[in-house]
Amino acid sequence: MTEASSVRVDDSLIALRRIIRATALYDRDLAMAAGMTPATLRVLQILGERPGGTATPKALAVQMGVAQATITALVDKLETAGQVARQRSETDRRQTNVRITDPGRATVRNAPDALQQRFVRAFERMQDWEQAQLVASLERVAAMLDAVDIDASPVLTTGEIHTGDRPGDRPDNRQPAAPRTPSGSVD
Repeated sequence: MTEASSVRVDDSLIALRRIIRATALYDRDLAMAAGMTPATLRVLQILGERPGGTATPKALAVQMGVAQATITALVDKLETAGQVARQRSETDRRQTNVRITDPGRATVRNAPDALQQRFVRAFERMQDWEQAQLVASLERVAAMLDAVDIDASPVLTTGEIHTGDRPGDRPDNRQPAAPRTPSGSVD
């Protein structure tokens, strides 16, 4: 390996480490400031953006790219905290809607600027070709790390989104992979 190549390897690993640390630090800051995870905040954000502040659990699951069982667990936590309320649909009595409450709206307003939202804003300012190039590069990095088959949803967090408490919580019903311990990793 040439010296220039070695420097690029180091620069790449440093950039990856910065992304991982930024995500972990945001998760911690959000937990301290709002007492929730990026996934629960995202549920509140989605509800806050919808007309009437309501959605079905199925619609939330589809938008977040997770299983309905995952949404049920997230909504249970938010309902216990008074951030959302479940209500019967006025048009279909078999259906239950999830509605953001006033405290839920206040949480969204007062939460730290979501790392994911910062990424989305910067990404949307990029030219189409830049977006495509970035996506291709990130997908290639995922492949280099053998992470292509790892289940993921479009929520920027270092933790698992599903609760793992109940069978079927994972969208594909697979068991989570055993934790990997990279050799020589440092914080």
